[in-house]
Amino acid sequence: MSEKTAVLLLQMGGPDSLDAVEPFLCNLFSDRDIIRIGPAFLQPVIARIISHRRAKTVVEYYRRMGGKSPLRELTEQQGAELEKVLGEGYRCFVAMRYWKPDTIEALAAIKREGISRVVALSLYPHYSRATTGSSFNELERVLAQAKVRFDLSSIRQFYDHPGYIGALVEKVEQGLAGFADRSAVQLVFSAHGLPRSFIDSGDPYLDHIQTTVRLVMEHFGGIQHHLAFQSRAGPVKWLEPSTESTIGELAKAGCKDLLMVPLSFVSDHIETLYEIDIQYREEAQKLGIANFRRSESLNSSPAFIQCLADLVRSLG
Repeated sequence: MSEKTAVLLLQMGGPDSLDAVEPFLCNLFSDRDIIRIGPAFLQPVIARIISHRRAKTVVEYYRRMGGKSPLRELTEQQGAELEKVLGEGYRCFVAMRYWKPDTIEALAAIKREGISRVVALSLYPHYSRATTGSSFNELERVLAQAKVRFDLSSIRQFYDHPGYIGALVEKVEQGLAGFADRSAVQLVFSAHGLPRSFIDSGDPYLDHIQTTVRLVMEHFGGIQHHLAFQSRAGPVKWLEPSTESTIGELAKAGCKDLLMVPLSFVSDHIETLYEIDIQYREEAQKLGIANFRRSESLNSSPAFIQCLADLVRSLG
């Protein structure tokens, strides 16, 4: 067996073409870690119905952002940059939860390389059973069926890691530099939404998000900030306030300079490239917010890649 260590980057995934949107949605709605629709044996059928109904609308979102999600390419680039920083003893692989390459493909690639030691690294900084939890549940299911044993270590969260906070601070600072008067800017941290029932049942996601915001804002005295949640779906009660309502309230209060900070997304995908860059921007401009900007996603920021390397090396 190889002496190298495999770093398995766990990410959500996204459709790589317009034709892939419906099956991607079906995979998403079939996951009972995110949503439970009826009895387990019926959920795949219901998921197909829901994804078919929603696909036409979502296809248009992806069409407006270039025809596909860039998440695979961005995650593979993160892996390539991480390999450079970690050095010869490491190889990086990508496992997407709802699209390709999936967990089975990733572990098969690791097996072909003859690597037995695996560090599974969640690219969700803030733990939730709907994101990191689901990815690790899938990894455990696949490992239980595998014909080879791996020496597995895991990194399930890094919401308060100094390297992650530093990488975010760097992007916010760059974003603020685009405004003539930074003291007039309203910062809106926009995190992916989660049903309130998750938090009520003990999910730590909200605490993790709030901690990240607090640590970042320690570097930005005198600037007003807000935390909001985007990407709601379905009739259940979600975390409040919504990003849409927050933008509306700021506009009513006379805000003209607004910097959006995507918080729970380490790479660009539909939540940044469509929801923030197109949907929220258009709404903000209609409401009179003249200078609407977004801080860059971390993507392959050297500071962020160094953070990931530090996390991997911390396991020895």
